[in-house]
Amino acid sequence: MKQVLQDMAKGGTSVTVAPAPQISRDHVIINSTVSLISAGTERMLVGFGKASYLDKARQQPEKVKMVLEKIKTDGLMTTVEAVQSKLAQPLPLGYCNVGVVSEIGSGVEGFKVGDRVVSNGPHADLVKVSKNLCARIPDGVDDESAAFVVVASIGLQGIRLAQPTLGECFVVTGVGLIGLLTVQLLRAHGCRVLAIDFDDSKLELARQYGAQTCNPGKGEDPVAAGMAFSRGKGVDGVIITASTKSSDPVTQAARMSRKRGRIVLVGVVGLELNRADFYEKELTFQVSCSYGPGRYDPEYEEKGGDYPLGFVRWTEQRNFEAVLDMLDSGQLEVKTLITHRFKFEDAPAAYSTLTQDNSGLGMLLLYASDTAERVVRHVPLSDMKGFNAQKPVVGFIGAGNYASRILIPAFKTAGAQFHTLVTSGGINSVIHGEKAGFSQASTNIDAVLNERMINTIAIVTRHDTHARLVVDALRTGKNVFVEKPLAITHAELEDVQAVHAITHQTGGGPQLMVGFNRRFAPHIQKMKGLLASVREPKSFIMTMNAGAIPVGHWTQDIAVGGGRIIGEACHFIDLMRYLAGSRIVSVQARRMGDSNAIDTSEDKASITLGFEDGSFGTILYLANGASSFPKERIEVFTAGRVLQLDNFRKLKGYGWPGFNKMNLWKQDKGQRQCVAAFLDSIEKGGEPTIACEEIFEVTRVSIEAAEILRNQWD
Repeated sequence: MKQVLQDMAKGGTSVTVAPAPQISRDHVIINSTVSLISAGTERMLVGFGKASYLDKARQQPEKVKMVLEKIKTDGLMTTVEAVQSKLAQPLPLGYCNVGVVSEIGSGVEGFKVGDRVVSNGPHADLVKVSKNLCARIPDGVDDESAAFVVVASIGLQGIRLAQPTLGECFVVTGVGLIGLLTVQLLRAHGCRVLAIDFDDSKLELARQYGAQTCNPGKGEDPVAAGMAFSRGKGVDGVIITASTKSSDPVTQAARMSRKRGRIVLVGVVGLELNRADFYEKELTFQVSCSYGPGRYDPEYEEKGGDYPLGFVRWTEQRNFEAVLDMLDSGQLEVKTLITHRFKFEDAPAAYSTLTQDNSGLGMLLLYASDTAERVVRHVPLSDMKGFNAQKPVVGFIGAGNYASRILIPAFKTAGAQFHTLVTSGGINSVIHGEKAGFSQASTNIDAVLNERMINTIAIVTRHDTHARLVVDALRTGKNVFVEKPLAITHAELEDVQAVHAITHQTGGGPQLMVGFNRRFAPHIQKMKGLLASVREPKSFIMTMNAGAIPVGHWTQDIAVGGGRIIGEACHFIDLMRYLAGSRIVSVQARRMGDSNAIDTSEDKASITLGFEDGSFGTILYLANGASSFPKERIEVFTAGRVLQLDNFRKLKGYGWPGFNKMNLWKQDKGQRQCVAAFLDSIEKGGEPTIACEEIFEVTRVSIEAAEILRNQWD
């Protein structure tokens, strides 16, 4: 497939070839015929990408604050690398797609192969979207008209929040593409409409749609125009679809509104409000969220769950359907909004026009390539020759933020030979595969598992897939590096142990490594060396200032992420096990009690471990602390001495002969050393980097701790 990407660091727009996505449950795959460039949103994104670093910072002051806080805790170099890595990831453009359904995943009802549909998919010739984010196109609506459905739904959602009634007078401030569609939809509601904009050509279109107009650029006063339009009573409602840093649209909206009028913000404007303007009239001000209920809800958008119609009448999908019905009936007209048509392959020229010509409204990308050519599962990135089978030849499964920013570079630094990078959507495998030097990008996991040249698999996917992929990789005789956790249930762990035992019946066998990187960090190695001289038991306090993650995030989902204890606190269970150098013999845990004040989950908990040699320690995993406090603090008390490590940057020793402190300029959590040790053990055929019995022990204890927390109040 091909997809349009925006370089957020340097500003370039490109059409990139990538492997076709694999179908999954509750999703459909669409062969695109046309897509619409959203003039406002996409012009802003392209402009941001072309801006200098200083201008980017000025546009996002809240992000600058987050960066400064990260510098305080993680150090300057670590923060700079994180920011550069974030900006280096190209952004897929587009969210107004039309095409024909080519594949249907399990759990999908109401669609069949061959259906024409509209979706919020990106500019790509092959698009994978959730079943709730697309709608069937009536026979009376052509593809080009249907391309306007998603942007029209943005305006429609703003209208629904304003709740207009027949005969009311409304103002639309800013009549770009969404604004002009909003004008028409309000007219269809039986409302009188006043359109405000600085562009006469757009106001002319608004007049064609039945609106009265006001141009402040010609000296016309919007407030006076609104009062005159409302016959001196004040307008019933204002829908702001403008994009400006100025707060004038909100101020003017308040001053032209009647008592208890409604103001809805659909666009992006300044929000310096005058309380008196709102107080005296008891005005309602609301910000509209995209194209309706369901937006940003993973249960709706990713898992296919729907809201009961009796309680949520208008969801994203239902708004799409409503707009399609308006197009089909002729109540909504969009042909006059089409200003440009480009071949999909000429998308860079389209975006050049977008940024240079502010008069552009409906800019369409047309897809004419052979649909069979789009379904390619493997895309070569470089020469496939020259692999040394005596050394690790690596296939990567997964290229999310951690994999692309940390793990893949660590493998590259350690000298890994990169064969194939696999991702579910395809585009990330190309973006990160090209950057790292992989020979091939793919969306086919089985092809990688069965590739004879690949002798090592790295698994960096969602947690619920880890155990299954480890089992499959071990069965094919491949060495496995899997990011934590190894498993999220006891049953999964037993499956891994059983296959591992079978593959090691005669000795040797493939290596199994879990990404417990912290034990390899320079500070931890120093602590291990110091503790080796102490023969008495040790006491540990490990504090993880984890930060809050929404309860609905996939890592908090027990079935998908396993929860944060299994998914992240396992790092510290492993670290304590390593520093103690003794088997874990007891597990106790307690989480924060139920409260109406905060979202209660297992991510505010203490875990106490007892060890065979008499050592013990407590892990405080806390999601309710301040971000300015060190994220990770490790303290060890033993033999009248103390070690304290903050954020893997500063280690202090108290009472240690010959040791006072060890500071690093840059945070180092041991990822590079962990990967290097794993690859070295494969090449040299030595003992596993971490004994598998220890990996299994830590995984079992992590699951047990999570189960204790979940059963605390039963």
